Amino acid sequence: MKRSVYVPTALGSLCVVTALVVGLMRGDGDGDGARAAGASASAQPGANSEANGGKKPEEVWDGKVHVLGDGSTSYTGPQPNVTKPEKLKPGEKPPQFVVFSWDGALEGDDHLFSHFRQVAKANNAQMTFFLTGMYLLPKSKATLYKPPQHKPGEAAISYATDEHIKDTLGELRTAWLAGNEIGTHFNGHFCGAKGGGDWSPQEWKSEIEQSYAFVENWKTNTGYKDLPPLPFDYKKELVGGRAPCLEGQKNLLTAAKEFGWRYDASSPGDFQLWPSKVDGMWNFPLQLLPYPKSDKQVLSMDFNFLFNQSGDNTKGDPAKYEEWRKLTRDGYLNGFERVYNGSRAPLFIGNHFEDWNDGIYMKAVEDVMKSVCRRDGVRCVSFRQVADWMDAQDPKVLAKLRTLDPAQAPDWKTFLK
Repeated sequence: MKRSVYVPTALGSLCVVTALVVGLMRGDGDGDGARAAGASASAQPGANSEANGGKKPEEVWDGKVHVLGDGSTSYTGPQPNVTKPEKLKPGEKPPQFVVFSWDGALEGDDHLFSHFRQVAKANNAQMTFFLTGMYLLPKSKATLYKPPQHKPGEAAISYATDEHIKDTLGELRTAWLAGNEIGTHFNGHFCGAKGGGDWSPQEWKSEIEQSYAFVENWKTNTGYKDLPPLPFDYKKELVGGRAPCLEGQKNLLTAAKEFGWRYDASSPGDFQLWPSKVDGMWNFPLQLLPYPKSDKQVLSMDFNFLFNQSGDNTKGDPAKYEEWRKLTRDGYLNGFERVYNGSRAPLFIGNHFEDWNDGIYMKAVEDVMKSVCRRDGVRCVSFRQVADWMDAQDPKVLAKLRTLDPAQAPDWKTFLK
């Protein structure tokens, strides 16, 4: 089976990793070959969880806002609007988790960040926003970014405008308070030669440290002293990310474990199986979904649908837009229905804020969100919340769930008795 993915930068320039996926079930030879992981730390402020092999003591919030560092961030207590995970009861059917995630998370002129935040709110959904850290760094301060194997200030994507930085800060604040996760898409979006796939663990560590720094020091870097701090401590909030072009996961994970991360979403694709851990870190990969009207399966990210429809041309034949939108929507729904009526494995959908083929992939994702998030037993949540729930379960129950093929629907009362 050929497994591949093609991931664009957050501002629309394209970086090739790969694109088309063909195959049907996990027995296609290398179906388990792309497994990876993400690290373990506190699930949320005030919660007990394993981190680097030990238990963290429970943190008690004193009810006061603690402004941190230069005033860019603050600790305001446990994240609101997040449901506490519960252990499955004997014979209970698992919830159907669906994670919508966004690489880059810039509030640009298209206002897609704010739009989808509002769509999620209207449909009882929460999401993961993988923030590109340098989107909070003004271009005038670009040389503060020291990318591995590149000159200071270099990046494969454009720096945000001052107005977009302000707008993005507002969206991050509002999104977190609504229960959404703020993860990371790292910084310069380097792919290929001298990109993440060529970086050592120490170079990934530098990239991660700078991802923290751009969020924790945006007031100093921008001079926007009149704006309120973000309502979270990023050292507590940041527990996972997705690497640009899905490259370099092995060395990334080595570095990420030093920061107590709990998961990674950089795996380039796997079947719709219940997640597993590697070295204590959850692996949340993109997934193979049944592409409509074919025997193909396509990775659960917007560009992979684009590639199957107009190649790497983001302005294809307008006469086919409506057909392609329906194929994309139905592809996501095919994957959803397979597990919703089968194994109940979580569904992971990756996106970028983009307008390819007149925005049909944004419209398709919105269609899916409206269709599935209010269904019985469905929880549209963040990656972090999935990790919280998984960590709350009996390991023997999770091991049993992993034996199920995606469409396999057992008698739950006897299967998990």
